[in-house]
Amino acid sequence: MYVNYKIDIGFTCETGQTNFNIIMKKISELLGLKANEAAQLGEKLNELLANYQMFYQNLRGFHWNIKGEKFFELHAKFEELYDDAVMKVDEIAERILTLGVTPYHTFTDYLKVSSIKEAKNLSDGVATTEATLENLSTLIKLERDILPLAQEAGDEGTLTLLTDYITQQEKVVWMLASSLK
Repeated sequence: MYVNYKIDIGFTCETGQTNFNIIMKKISELLGLKANEAAQLGEKLNELLANYQMFYQNLRGFHWNIKGEKFFELHAKFEELYDDAVMKVDEIAERILTLGVTPYHTFTDYLKVSSIKEAKNLSDGVATTEATLENLSTLIKLERDILPLAQEAGDEGTLTLLTDYITQQEKVVWMLASSLK
């Protein structure tokens, strides 16, 4: 059985504004955030989202193409990492939506905005591990760059999300770097 319902969040349309823009502004108000700060955070999170999508795609390629004596170990590790990355992609996109911003969803946008570039056909264990470490370093830097903006805006949701990511990624960096010694 389907139930139709309407949520009245109490606003009226002002001249020149679309209903969507008004709703998004109201969402940020309901969250206790200033609309301009929520929009700025959403855009920075879109940059992070683009980088995660490129990281994810690189990990898939490493998983598929890895060769050599550490094949089984790295094949499984890259799968673990891309499963984690795809979960984070969804969480970041949903956080962007929560802030009232539309998340990027095309590879055109990802390629334009991402600092992480496509890894071309790497199959060597050392090269793929080094590329993964470099990508993780980029993600951690972006996440740290967003933290002060979230702090200033009082956006505890974004702060918690990114702090949790950084904590987990620092451990992965340590483990991957240790595997190269």
